[in-house]
Amino acid sequence: MVFHSQPALSTTSTFLPDDAPAVLESAPTGVRAGIAGMGMCVPDRVLTNDDLSKLVDTNDEWIASRTGIRERRVTDADTATSDLAIVAARRALADAKMDAADLDLVLCATTTGDYIWPATACVIQERIGAKRAAAFDLSAACSGFCYAMATAAGFIQSGAMRNILVIGADTLSKQLNWQDRSTCILFGDGAGAAVLTPCAPDMGILASSLGSDGSGIEAVWVPAGGSRTPVTQDVIDSKLDRIAMRGQEVYRFAVRIVPEVVLEALRKACLSPCDVRLLILHQANRRIIEGAAERLGIPMENVFINLDRYGNTSAGSIPIALTEASEQGLLSKGDIVVTVGFGAGLTWGANVIRWNR
Repeated sequence: MVFHSQPALSTTSTFLPDDAPAVLESAPTGVRAGIAGMGMCVPDRVLTNDDLSKLVDTNDEWIASRTGIRERRVTDADTATSDLAIVAARRALADAKMDAADLDLVLCATTTGDYIWPATACVIQERIGAKRAAAFDLSAACSGFCYAMATAAGFIQSGAMRNILVIGADTLSKQLNWQDRSTCILFGDGAGAAVLTPCAPDMGILASSLGSDGSGIEAVWVPAGGSRTPVTQDVIDSKLDRIAMRGQEVYRFAVRIVPEVVLEALRKACLSPCDVRLLILHQANRRIIEGAAERLGIPMENVFINLDRYGNTSAGSIPIALTEASEQGLLSKGDIVVTVGFGAGLTWGANVIRWNR
């Protein structure tokens, strides 16, 4: 699935009522969605590889050599996903110099919402004071932020909305089995946010490519807790309400799919890998990142990595990295940045962005 700019809605359509919202009456022609502000939030508590060696049979060298992770941030028992997301959202709004009351939509990509329902986006919407904004969650695991960016871009390009807050946030530490060495070493908690607004047609999100393969559902998942297998005492005792992963299967999938989805998105934007100023992959494993960059012919100096400090923060991974890249001055107006997510579902997605700041 690829998103492009669409023609503006006709204001003379017989299907539009006389009292249609003004935003539809002035739908822009050829605009794109650009990033007006970024923000992030990670917990204060640092959990190092040495700390984990006291919980499971592992050590710093074993983890770092296989994943590239040195430490990660984890929440305390009283901190929920929305708590991190709200801080990231407020920082993104401040960076965009925008009041929350001006938002049309709060869109939160997460698989660790505060509740089974309602949406965590509704919690965020109320807490930040986005009183006239719609709000909903999007669940695509580690691909969630890429999916959410493509969704928000569609709203803006159609003229249906102007100001959208896109958040990627997860607290996967709350779903870990801390006796499972194959998973507990990988994940951390965090949130990142972006404010999207209309920008010139040659800037912002130029193209997005999204995909899924449901035959891989069991490659990485939480087996119980939904309507298929509700939580019972047996489920808890068996730790079926915790993350389970077939690591080699996920690794092979990621190494294959990342170059494919990047090339597809670049092709739709009429660009090639040599045009990419910065490649931001989902921060899951350094070997995956390095392998994908090599296959694409993109030098490592053009690839952003921060998983050594945060681990895999799921939907928070890409917006946290994008925020840090922006704060470090790694992007200038007109630069091409490609964001790539992959994960449970199995899902994958890429956004090609011409930096408009």
